[in-house]
Amino acid sequence: MKRSVLLIAFVFAAVAGVSAQGYKVGDVATDFKLKNVDNKMVSLADFPTAKGFIVVFTCNHCPYAKAYEQRIVALDKKYKAKGYPVIAINPNDPAALPADSFEEMQKRAKEAGFTFPYLFDDGQKVYPVYGATRTPHVFLLQKTKKGNIVRYIGAIDDNYEDASAVKTPYLANAVDALLSGKKVSPDFTKAIGCGIKSK
Repeated sequence: MKRSVLLIAFVFAAVAGVSAQGYKVGDVATDFKLKNVDNKMVSLADFPTAKGFIVVFTCNHCPYAKAYEQRIVALDKKYKAKGYPVIAINPNDPAALPADSFEEMQKRAKEAGFTFPYLFDDGQKVYPVYGATRTPHVFLLQKTKKGNIVRYIGAIDDNYEDASAVKTPYLANAVDALLSGKKVSPDFTKAIGCGIKSK
């Protein structure tokens, strides 16, 4: 009995340790350089006029990610012109899930009409730094003199199943708040989606 209790405690501690990693709201997010579906390397520094970034960890295969594709395209079209472009990153290891290979990313971006960079987290080095655990998982960054500050983490909205039934568009509200100089509230929600796949 003691051994099973200890094992359960260890598992909970391990899970807590994983969830404690990554950025929190208010942290400065470091830049990255990842390959886009057009085979060009992309970093946040490539957008000197941006006011911030909508960084979305997403993928090809996940039903949740697919459900949000057109909403992400719409967000990019709306906010890119206002200084907040979408930067999408696929964090999954294609060895664990071939449907999320770079070649499949290229196909998916074309089929879905992505208007934003769709980057491959080769070696899965970026998503753990951010603390992404799901696809999709959003990190809204605001560019400041101190760097790119994390202002919102979590879900895109409150209804992945039906875009027309969304009551609270968390991400859009957060970007609007930043654009109007207001405090983001809520600045954290639970990301709903598929778990990130690794080897």
